[in-house]
Amino acid sequence: MDTPLGLMLQIVITVLAGIGAQVLADLFKVPSIVFLLLAGIALGVDGLDVLHPQELGVGLEVIVALSVALILFEGGLNLELRSLSQVSGSLRNLVTLGTLITLLGGGMAAHWLGEFPWAIAFLYAALVVVTGPTVVSPLLKQVKVDRQVATLLEGEGVLIDPVGAILAVVVLNIILSGDADPLTIASGLLVRLGIGAIIGAVGGWLLALFLKQARFLSEELHNLVVLAGVWGLFGLAQSIRSEAGLMTAVIAGLVVRASAIPDQRLLLRFKSQLTILAVSVLFVLLAADLPIASLFALGRGALFTVAVLMFVVRPLNVGICTFNSNLTWQQKLFVCWVAPRGIVSASVASLFAILLTQQGISGGEAIKALVFLTILSTVFLQGLTAKWVAQLLGITSRQATGAVIVGCNPLSQLLAKLFQERGEAVVLIDTDLAACQLAQQENLTAIASSALDTRTLEQAGLDSAGTFLAMTNNGEVNLVLAQRAAEEFRPPRVMAVFPSDGPASGTTALEAKPNNPKLQLAFVPQMPLKTWNRYLGEGEVKLGATLLREPDLTRQQNHLKALITAEKLMPLLLEQDGRLLVVSELEEAQAGDRLIFLYHDPTPKLIKKLAGMSTAPPLTLETIPEVEELPPLPAVETLEAAEAPTSSNP
Repeated sequence: MDTPLGLMLQIVITVLAGIGAQVLADLFKVPSIVFLLLAGIALGVDGLDVLHPQELGVGLEVIVALSVALILFEGGLNLELRSLSQVSGSLRNLVTLGTLITLLGGGMAAHWLGEFPWAIAFLYAALVVVTGPTVVSPLLKQVKVDRQVATLLEGEGVLIDPVGAILAVVVLNIILSGDADPLTIASGLLVRLGIGAIIGAVGGWLLALFLKQARFLSEELHNLVVLAGVWGLFGLAQSIRSEAGLMTAVIAGLVVRASAIPDQRLLLRFKSQLTILAVSVLFVLLAADLPIASLFALGRGALFTVAVLMFVVRPLNVGICTFNSNLTWQQKLFVCWVAPRGIVSASVASLFAILLTQQGISGGEAIKALVFLTILSTVFLQGLTAKWVAQLLGITSRQATGAVIVGCNPLSQLLAKLFQERGEAVVLIDTDLAACQLAQQENLTAIASSALDTRTLEQAGLDSAGTFLAMTNNGEVNLVLAQRAAEEFRPPRVMAVFPSDGPASGTTALEAKPNNPKLQLAFVPQMPLKTWNRYLGEGEVKLGATLLREPDLTRQQNHLKALITAEKLMPLLLEQDGRLLVVSELEEAQAGDRLIFLYHDPTPKLIKKLAGMSTAPPLTLETIPEVEELPPLPAVETLEAAEAPTSSNP
């Protein structure tokens, strides 16, 4: 099978199985590593026996090394120094003190429970120090925990990977040389980390500088230059000191992200796709080379070892490292629970098994089997239950409340008051100082600044807000603001208004929106924002609420759509499960939800004129039991409104 055709078939089968597993993971909404491991085992030596990774020879080591470098670079590229600063103390402790706790605790458990020799036991502990972004990041995308917890877990996964891998190399060298001097251990670790960090920082800065200056580069070459640069820096560090390239990849990613290079969004998407391919290939290949019999040969002691690592060592680690943090006990408990091991543990363990066997040292295959048992246990148990645990602890980002609203017009102030009356924090942002001052007179928090300034969004508290809503009079500006908020702060709900009567028609924004699934259209497409702001200013509206019910939900929605089309009604908020949600698509409404809306009614304006009032009477929320109690529209009026724009909306 070691012919060129045979090797080609091995790679083709691996890629097909890996991408197929990713598709299944997307379909069933579970961590992809679950299906990747199952696919590898099913196609490997104890399954269909069609994949034989050992036939790749040294090529397997090269594939593993370059793929891990790419994965770690992408992990660093996705980290933001600003976000990490919020959990810097806990993150620093987890990467330093936490590494030591896991090394000691895992080593003692493997020796006393797994009956491994001390040297092999600590080699195992060094291999499972890491958690890994390849498992943690996809898991957090599905679970959607609050931002502080997600940042801590992602930061730990990225930064501890090179530390753990280098530590494992140092322990392996000690086993091979027999020198267990503590000074040798510390110096070996620090030298590799230092070399990797320096090359990564300088190389990442030079790479970012080149990308900023090289305007002649086409879009196709832009991302490939980064790929070549990352592998070049990785190879340079590896040639100076083995495994130093791991830290180089992480630091280079952090520096390139912080440098704000052109087309960074495209680079992130490209690297994410490459990482998915690399993870798919690696997990399938490594799992295919794992004999199932080696797992059963470990005995009950191995199961006890993994259990102690998960239920004793990890909670002790997190408890000590986050003792003085501002994390709640629910957040700490979730961090304790989520520590799945990933591709770095699997790949390094597989390579170490080969090296130990070549040196005539027993225990290499047993270590590999125990590491894979740890991966399987943590991924299946923690990965499949993380969503349920997060919901039980009440720390999912979907449960986040409050809003940051860009645009200080009458409609946004009304929304802010409704949020505020519910006890949710809300902040308005606008460059118009006079509009902000008027909002402040209404006891609303308003910041007179540009929402393009990251510091302004931080001041507004977007890190912890549940909703970001851009509702200026310019749809293209709203789109840009929403995209930046989604990428830099990742709030649970990111929404933008596309006015039909503003300076920009919003057509460009509407065409671009479907390419970004993170963004939602607020209220209705092509919203007549100026029209409803005028209605509010002149007191021609009523604020109402109605309960959506089965079996009349479809009929209610159709009637509401007719009123919306005729610009008689504007849906604002849905009260759903005790939370206020800005209306996005009316179809998202469910039976039992309470819809809060504005209804165009010139009667208050007439009353104001008759009473000689100079200002519109304050709005009070009227509960309307049935939507059908709203004044119905004649069929002709609805049809005309649907086919032609109204006079107020040129």
